[in-house]
Amino acid sequence: MPHAVWLYYRFPLSFRDIEDPLAERGINVSFQTVSEWSAKFGLKFAHLLRHRSRGHFSDKWQLDEMVVTIKGKKYWLWRAVDANGYVLDALLQSRRNKAAALKLMRKLLKHQGTAPRVMVTDKLRSYSAAKSQLMPRVEHRSHKGLNNRAENSHLVVRRREWREVSM
Repeated sequence: MPHAVWLYYRFPLSFRDIEDPLAERGINVSFQTVSEWSAKFGLKFAHLLRHRSRGHFSDKWQLDEMVVTIKGKKYWLWRAVDANGYVLDALLQSRRNKAAALKLMRKLLKHQGTAPRVMVTDKLRSYSAAKSQLMPRVEHRSHKGLNNRAENSHLVVRRREWREVSM
């Protein structure tokens, strides 16, 4: 059971895709069962993973946002990734402005406990405005090619979107 929930959260798989690897191991479950397990144990897994890895993150944050369409409405998925590629936090907002950037940064500061040494972003000015208000002494690098790690962290989300569209 925990293995199925881990597979769902770790890889871009649907509940139905998890049936096959479990069946190969002799475990016959339906996708509804995997769905129920995810609903019951998913938050606990996420909390344990976050708690276990806390304190091992780099002091260089890379922030980025991407547009996501949910039920025909556009939202912005804001993500923060450390220098090693670990996703520090994510936030779904309906806007792409200073208030949304502030909310992400406050959430990051609360969960991480300390400010980063360096913050790398794309050229969206909302990051600069929010950073100058919350973390004025943090070095801010804003350049087109520097934020690739944060851009690549969105690939998992994009792959899952493409899978759902093609079905």
